[in-house]
Amino acid sequence: MLDLLPDLFDQSPEQLHLADRPFIDYGKKTVFSGEIVTVSCFEDNSKVKQLLATDGTGKVLVVDGKGSMNRALLGDMVAESAMKNNWNAVVINGCIRDAGTIATMDIAVKAIGCNPIKTEKLDIGDINVTVKFAGIEFIPGWTIYGDSNGLAVSKSKLSITSA
Repeated sequence: MLDLLPDLFDQSPEQLHLADRPFIDYGKKTVFSGEIVTVSCFEDNSKVKQLLATDGTGKVLVVDGKGSMNRALLGDMVAESAMKNNWNAVVINGCIRDAGTIATMDIAVKAIGCNPIKTEKLDIGDINVTVKFAGIEFIPGWTIYGDSNGLAVSKSKLSITSA
């Protein structure tokens, strides 16, 4: 399925909250869903790296990097770790780097841009807190959906039923 969000909005519009701005697809996969796990950080990807090194089966890491365009919160090595640990996707309100390599990886990655500069490693950030950007709240335990049409969240997991 290439277009998940249109079908979900046709079926359950009242249960979904749509991001009010687009994100750029960087990974090889563009369609995903999963349980939200969050990190809130600013120009320090220590907590991102820590979480993506754990089992992410059925989960999507949502990173609020405060929209910073100054440093990349995800590079090829951390994306590789996410893929190996079965994360469904990584969504970043901030930048990635190694975009060419990440484009070849079998994982969904959405971000607002690229920057080749790595982050500081100060172990600063908060895990599994509600974060807000793109006009919606990303609440740990809720479900996130993404495709080339955008991003949306719902309190409970939605399924597409056949007509």
